[in-house]
Amino acid sequence: MPTLIAPRDLPTWVPGQIVSASDGLGWKDVGHRAYLYTGLDVPIPAMDHYMVVRYRSGQTPMDRRVEGRWTRRRCAPGDFSLLTRSEQSHWHWTECINVSHIYLSEGLMARVATDITDRPVSEVRLNDVLQAQDPVVIGIVDAITNEAQHRELGGSLCAESLAIQLAVHLFRKYALINFRDDAPVGPLSPSRMRRLLEFLDVNLHENITIEQMADIAGLGVWTFSRHFRATTGVSPYDYVTRCRLERAVRLLSTGAQAIKEVAAICGFADQAHLTRMMQRRMGTTPARIKRDGGC
Repeated sequence: MPTLIAPRDLPTWVPGQIVSASDGLGWKDVGHRAYLYTGLDVPIPAMDHYMVVRYRSGQTPMDRRVEGRWTRRRCAPGDFSLLTRSEQSHWHWTECINVSHIYLSEGLMARVATDITDRPVSEVRLNDVLQAQDPVVIGIVDAITNEAQHRELGGSLCAESLAIQLAVHLFRKYALINFRDDAPVGPLSPSRMRRLLEFLDVNLHENITIEQMADIAGLGVWTFSRHFRATTGVSPYDYVTRCRLERAVRLLSTGAQAIKEVAAICGFADQAHLTRMMQRRMGTTPARIKRDGGC
């Protein structure tokens, strides 16, 4: 497993002006930093904490890659993003933004997960959420931020209590839990895999979600993800991206359709998205494939 970076190391990878921070306050299992950022394009190594990003001011188009899948949203004040622990990511935005980060430790999340399920937990993962609105998440993040900025009596105890509340809410709506007593992971059955491939073939132009794929397989999201990886060797998002690129290559090789049309047919956000993914995954471009006829 690659070395995980700590929240304090984040400015090395994502340079920005620190507006406020909980550094030195003695908080346990929770941390806060607020940043002013200009537009950036930044790959970020996997972190040793779970991260909640609250957008405070400024609006920007936001592209993010997690598990090989690019997502595009527009992030504005009142929105938030989640990034799970131990997951590499790549972020790209173009406008100046002011954000608050809340960091939750692996220990805190594991303890809360065990307490609310009464089962031993082996891993917790936050869902891939780039842009969402939730007044509970925003309220707790703002309260933790306020404790870091005003440093009042009992701030550490208050911040840690708020972190537990935040963790419970994340488990209710935005997290997956893997239990230690889960059955051994094996491949998906041939019939389940066949149904999935038929679904992908028909719906590749749509915004396919892991929830839809799990539903087709008749499994929960976490169980499906583990069995799918055991079957294919890659995550569901990686597999869908590969299918999209393979279809794009076939269509571009015929030369009958414009690159913009191929991008839409294959489920990419636009021509630029297709070009970026093809360059990163295949070392070529749609224009080159179209020109050379797939050679």
